[in-house]
Amino acid sequence: MSNSEYMARAIQLAEKPVFSPHPNPRVGCVIVNNDHIVGEGFHEFAGGPHAEVNALAQAGDSANGATAYVSLEPCCFHGRTPACVDALVKAKVKKVFIAMLDPNPRVAGEGVSLLEQAGIDVESGMLAEEAKALNKGFIRRMTKGRPWVRCKIAMSLDGRTAMANGESQWISGKAARQDVQRYRATSDAILTGVGTVLADNPRMTVRGIDAVNSKSRQPLRVIVDSQLRAKPELDIFHEPGDVLVATLSDQKGSYKENINVEKFSKSVSGIDLSALLEYLATQEINEVQVEAGAKLNGALLREGLIDELVIYMANSIMGDSARGLFSLPRLTSMENKIELNCLDLRKVGEDFRFTLQPVY
Repeated sequence: MSNSEYMARAIQLAEKPVFSPHPNPRVGCVIVNNDHIVGEGFHEFAGGPHAEVNALAQAGDSANGATAYVSLEPCCFHGRTPACVDALVKAKVKKVFIAMLDPNPRVAGEGVSLLEQAGIDVESGMLAEEAKALNKGFIRRMTKGRPWVRCKIAMSLDGRTAMANGESQWISGKAARQDVQRYRATSDAILTGVGTVLADNPRMTVRGIDAVNSKSRQPLRVIVDSQLRAKPELDIFHEPGDVLVATLSDQKGSYKENINVEKFSKSVSGIDLSALLEYLATQEINEVQVEAGAKLNGALLREGLIDELVIYMANSIMGDSARGLFSLPRLTSMENKIELNCLDLRKVGEDFRFTLQPVY
């Protein structure tokens, strides 16, 4: 195998955990000695051993004089676990290939510097774009101070998301709904509006996939509720995991201990959504999945806060009176339309899944 193939394997390993290793990035590592893989590892959850440590443990004495391929620059500080740089030095690896440098200011090239000071040859940049795609949210939080925002919408062939009376279950098929659960698992938070909560009484949790167990970390559930209209008895407040209620109200409501109510400033569209996302970044949220109605979707799109759209299109027609995808001001000319780049299109069960990127 070539160097790039070993790095591709490290990136493949990094993708293995079904759930996000929140707040940490996804990382994979491969240890190679005499053209043979002697150790592999990935980072599964925060507080658990990092990819390099898992790979070195599998390699044992074979790591001495070996080459390590890591999808992200090894950490150089002692957090919940010891620094991976120290583990690589102690194992006496000869060379380290790194796909990309860590954007975390606490690392940011220092890991490379320490490895080189220990006499280890280091090369970086191999399959860097592929490595960046693994951790879009972590990179965005570290460089821009806000999470990556992915908006999920299920629609009919004529672009409708609910009937006029609000009924929306189910537009998409079983396979598409299962696919959404996997996206939820990779997210650190799920963002919705109070209108969706009142209309559908959703749970907004990850379920129905094999990896869900008693130790699985559920994404933070975030409700945009300016006037605290969501009552404590609703299902979303009684599922495992924490809830954040973003409001304009000075009240705190009578919620359980795992429910945090935070007041935000007001904007033209209601709650200041930029401030909300910046707050989520301070809570170490890397990726946010939006599952909301046209009002919140439209507000996020108008403010340029959606990074990615995942749209499931069903083979059905719901008619003119049904509700649309985004609540937007009237567009009077074609030059005002919002352009989208199509990154991916594939069939999921009986539905089609579009992955799109708004062009702001």
